[in-house]
Amino acid sequence: MTTEPATEPATEPATEPATGPATGPATGHEHAPPVPGHPHRSREQQVLDRIARARRRKAVVKEERITLAHGSGGKATQTLIQAVFLEAFGNPLLAPLEDGATLRLGTGRAAFTTDSFVVSPLFFPGGDIGHLAVNGTVNDLAMCGARPGFLAAGFILEEGFPVADLRRITASMAAAAGEAGVSIVTGDTKVVQRGKADGCYITTTGVGLLERPVDLSVSAARPGDAVIVSGPLGDHGAAIMVARGEFDIEAPIVSDTAALHGVVSALLDAVPGQVRALRDATRGGVATILNEVAAASEVAVVVEEEAVPVRPEVNGVCELLGIDPLYVACEGRFVAVVDGTHAGRALEALRGHPLGADAAIVGTVRDDPAGLVLLRTAFGGTRIVDVLVGDPLPRIC
Repeated sequence: MTTEPATEPATEPATEPATGPATGPATGHEHAPPVPGHPHRSREQQVLDRIARARRRKAVVKEERITLAHGSGGKATQTLIQAVFLEAFGNPLLAPLEDGATLRLGTGRAAFTTDSFVVSPLFFPGGDIGHLAVNGTVNDLAMCGARPGFLAAGFILEEGFPVADLRRITASMAAAAGEAGVSIVTGDTKVVQRGKADGCYITTTGVGLLERPVDLSVSAARPGDAVIVSGPLGDHGAAIMVARGEFDIEAPIVSDTAALHGVVSALLDAVPGQVRALRDATRGGVATILNEVAAASEVAVVVEEEAVPVRPEVNGVCELLGIDPLYVACEGRFVAVVDGTHAGRALEALRGHPLGADAAIVGTVRDDPAGLVLLRTAFGGTRIVDVLVGDPLPRIC
């Protein structure tokens, strides 16, 4: 799915107007002045209550036609999934809305996932659509705690697409599959008329084995847990922005696309039974993932802005375009929610792997205000980090 013209990420909900400040302190909001007529409720608490009510409402797609925002990974995507797909296909395996489904096959367990790739441009610094298609599906399996094994690949090609480009893409896929230790074992190809696609789209489906007794879920976070990111944020999204050449920006940024199952395995082995949830930070970025954790687990996630790793060149591009790096997609980074008492060992395990060398603990899980993500800024204030509204950069994966 793809997205809508660029809009800035919202830092407060767009679903209902709020009275009073929407970005209060992470703690102590009960000390704000009481509201006339409601002596026991502060203005900030009223805002928090409104947010909670809005999020409990049944999802409804108000648009009559699909917009680009429906593919952003943010609010519009979540609404579309809940109001259309989940309503039509709802079942216990789909309902958790994790990166893949966990299936019991005989006496064992497997993870099963699928993903589609429509990135533009097809070739970018650090990768291409083929490399992305393999790694993206491998990573979805890894976020389930599985060892990836087999992939299927479906191609939609536009009439007139250069065969040389297709060879380049398939060679990249073969190399990525070899590096990840997976085999592409089946697939499909369709060709559409000129002008009915954009060169090449790829869908990959993957199966992996669950070799550990893990049950990872964004609904499993608990107060006291630590939030860890495996490396600097926004490399992929920033690389795509620069590669498109639309903004007349030059910066030495390459995509972080990589297969993550090796570094995930190192983490799971280092702190067995202590990892609550894993998510790769693709569409919607880290901010969207943390909101999913907060909502599903009914907890608060508090992030320390100064602890969030972002490369200076990526930060510079984001500042020029007015985009928050927390919302920018990665293709080789993940978020882990880990029992807080084991966070140090988890961080050490991640940093011992090349793909986790710059891992950082960026936040903690609390019990209040439930369902919200709060950012402690470098200036000492606190603001709400809401789910992405619209999409600052469509077609990044």
